[in-house]
Amino acid sequence: MNIAVMGAGAVGCYYGGMLARAGHAVTLIGRPQHVEAIRRDGLLLDTRTFRQHVRLEASTEVNAVRGADLILFCVKSTDTEIAADEMKPHLKPQALVLTLQNGVDNAERLQARLSQVVVPTVVYVATEMAGPGHLKHHGRGELVIATTAASEGIAKTFAEAGIPTQVSDNVIGALWMKLILNCAYNALSAITQLPYGRVVPGESVEGVMRDVVQECVAVAQAGGVRLPGDAWQVVAGLVQTMPTQYSSTAQDLARGKRSEIDHLNGYVMRKGESLGVPTPVNRTLFALVKLIEARQATAA
Repeated sequence: MNIAVMGAGAVGCYYGGMLARAGHAVTLIGRPQHVEAIRRDGLLLDTRTFRQHVRLEASTEVNAVRGADLILFCVKSTDTEIAADEMKPHLKPQALVLTLQNGVDNAERLQARLSQVVVPTVVYVATEMAGPGHLKHHGRGELVIATTAASEGIAKTFAEAGIPTQVSDNVIGALWMKLILNCAYNALSAITQLPYGRVVPGESVEGVMRDVVQECVAVAQAGGVRLPGDAWQVVAGLVQTMPTQYSSTAQDLARGKRSEIDHLNGYVMRKGESLGVPTPVNRTLFALVKLIEARQATAA
């Protein structure tokens, strides 16, 4: 299969690299420092089970999506519309677009810009770019994709590449469950610049996380979302599988980059306001991250 990865950061490089390793023609579209290293040496997949340089195409140009049958859309939620508009003229009419992003509304926002089929996808993976062209995998790696005519075939392709993939008719519920995980962990890891395994045992942290989860569940239920399981149990269990992981929000702040907090705790805050559900703890975490971003912007 001909596959393009739009926004090949840590998530995109992991899935693109795994698919290339399985023999698919993959093009990563990403930042110059990574593209240069990948063109020279291949993508270093440094996973929990193997370490290997994988040869694949890489480009800094959006037009590299041309000819792709499948696009893994991995840009930051803040860049969804801009990236969609840049990509649109180069897409095959029959191309399939999977949204491998944080947040719950990216597929809807993307579909409003594109005529191609957009498939909401939930990502559970702990990764980081440890250096130019160096993908470090800390754990997990499974996907949940929405039900479409092509979904079973895509799931089979991914599974054969070592990517466990489930097709679900309740992807919105799964997206909300992932959002709740992100709301519980991301801001706390970002504000403290600590990995999950050091955040969770902190004094009074469990109470804060429980409050976040309770608010998120109340907003989801008020919006008619059916959550697939007990949200607190899912949140409490995550640290066991990813103790050394820093949240993507923490990684963004550490690099002086704008985070996705508007689409995490900020989204829950705004959705709660529209539904009449109070979200004071999510609001507080959102405000604190925004203050850090503002301080860094001023310092720059």
